[in-house]
Amino acid sequence: MNTLLVIGMAMAAGLLVSRAARAVKLPNVTAFLVAGLIIGPSVGGLINKEQAASMRVISDAALGFIAYAIGGEFKLSYLKKIGKAPITITVFQGLATAVCVDAGLLLLGLAFPSLGITVPMALLLGAIALATAPAATLMVVRQYKAHGPVTQMLLPVVAMDDALGLMVYSISASVAEGMLGGEMTVQSMVVTPLIDIFGSIALGAALGAVLAFGARFFASRGNKLALSIAMVLAGVGLCSMWNLSSLLVCMMIGAVMVNMSQQREVLMEQCDRFTPPLFLLFFVLSGADLDLSVLPQVGLIGVLYLALRFMGKWGGTMLGAVCVHADDNIKKYLGLTLLPQAGVAIGMASLVAARFPTLGAQINTIVLAGVLVFELIGPIITKLALTKAGEIAP
Repeated sequence: MNTLLVIGMAMAAGLLVSRAARAVKLPNVTAFLVAGLIIGPSVGGLINKEQAASMRVISDAALGFIAYAIGGEFKLSYLKKIGKAPITITVFQGLATAVCVDAGLLLLGLAFPSLGITVPMALLLGAIALATAPAATLMVVRQYKAHGPVTQMLLPVVAMDDALGLMVYSISASVAEGMLGGEMTVQSMVVTPLIDIFGSIALGAALGAVLAFGARFFASRGNKLALSIAMVLAGVGLCSMWNLSSLLVCMMIGAVMVNMSQQREVLMEQCDRFTPPLFLLFFVLSGADLDLSVLPQVGLIGVLYLALRFMGKWGGTMLGAVCVHADDNIKKYLGLTLLPQAGVAIGMASLVAARFPTLGAQINTIVLAGVLVFELIGPIITKLALTKAGEIAP
């Protein structure tokens, strides 16, 4: 099949399954993932691995627009209102997840030496467990028009999670490399990730300023939309060239634009009209990438990894919310909305496979199994949590 036929088939499958999913009240994002799974190589085989992989540019673009939409929520008046609470909760949930996975896996290794769990393996899995997928979360929030304290706290926490994950992964990977006979340096542990983070923020701010300033010179909504698309795609492309975080860059484009431009409502509205088919295609293709064959291979380590990540996200979020005296619903439900995991985790697992050949295969299998489980059930749990919090109308 040619590329256009694959795209058409993927979109049609997503629409059909999402229509059927309404009967059981599943979120659209879960329906799209299931549609991709059905037509992908793991089940139906209508799309093979090579065809799914060839659509990577669509996934990159969709993630850029998802991050841009999240950044568009960061108005200064809103950030002043919520204060430092999102930063505190982000740090608590992230570090708690990493520590929980590290400690739990090491205890399992002591109890069952035959499993071969080492400290480097535990450190790397703990760092990868921290990563959260913003795409599925944003889709659920938008589909059900969720609104309230939990939703308002959720978006900035998900946004900052990427930066924290980059820092924790860099430190954990350097420590693991040192334990395996490599060299631990301040450059690789601290300086490089900080350069990546601040470089991403600077690039995103520059592109956001260009978008806010340039929108003044275009009268038609179509041209304004074209300018928005140009800035987001330019950000994603430059990140690929300079090894920066496209999520951070595109979030900053949205955040700077929404605070600098008097035409922010038009720019965001036009983008919201353009992106739904792109997001549909992104999730269907993500579902096609899911590999059911990894599930039987994960064993006890994989099952414990799933449980420990859940405990770390939920417990760490609750602890952070208690420290900042957050709303009771934030304490109870915010952690449950942070379970989806996808592209960032897979990217980290790929880096591990390249940097640690002896550990890469096992870690990659565990992470892929985790992505499969959390990406499918995460949106459902997010919907249930926001409903329980009273932020999704019956």
